[in-house]
Amino acid sequence: MIIEHAFLVALSKSFGLFYLIALSIAVVVYVMWPSNKRRFDDAAKSILRDEAGPCR
Repeated sequence: MIIEHAFLVALSKSFGLFYLIALSIAVVVYVMWPSNKRRFDDAAKSILRDEAGPCR
């Protein structure tokens, strides 16, 4: 059985598409997970806590 180049290209493009969609969904679920809210709020405020003032 000979596998053609066009078939391999279509297969890799399809796999890549579904891989990126699944990865995007996983990131959105992680970010929206309720138990992560405090961690993200702390990270957002930490840059303001560490700032001593304007640079001169």
